[in-house]
Amino acid sequence: MLTLKDFMETVNYRITEGSDYCWSCYGYNAYTLGSWNGDSDTGYSVDIVFDTVTQTVYEMNVSDYKNQRAYRWINSDFREKFQTESKERYVDANQAWDNVTYIDLETEKDMLEKTRAIVAGEDYDTRVEVPIELDDEVILNAALEAHKQDITLNQYIERILRNMIESEKQK
Repeated sequence: MLTLKDFMETVNYRITEGSDYCWSCYGYNAYTLGSWNGDSDTGYSVDIVFDTVTQTVYEMNVSDYKNQRAYRWINSDFREKFQTESKERYVDANQAWDNVTYIDLETEKDMLEKTRAIVAGEDYDTRVEVPIELDDEVILNAALEAHKQDITLNQYIERILRNMIESEKQK
């Protein structure tokens, strides 16, 4: 699970702002900390929402102003509550700023990797990491097929997922 320690280390302990979180979807102990490098053209900002009592992390987001990208991770236990309150408030929860929409990330690892790179001013993988669970038999068959095609298992699975997405788009 994502922690405040992860956030603090990722932003190099540089906190520039903080405030109560004003929505109720995360409860009444929710607080936001932010780290902004002061450059809204080519810089970044990172925010985390957490519970001041339990230390549960509800949400983390990073804005990459240089590349006009915004990534967000929302704790899966609270995602539905967040979406519901967004609708009740008539807020487009997907808009980060201007014409930039959030790219929702599924894993904490992906969130932290992208954020570390953005804060460091480094290039990063823009693909979204998607966790999947497969039966042992499916993994074995996929590994054998990947071997036949002389590619890694991850490349093979990614290819299948991309083909499935493209197929759905065409429908």
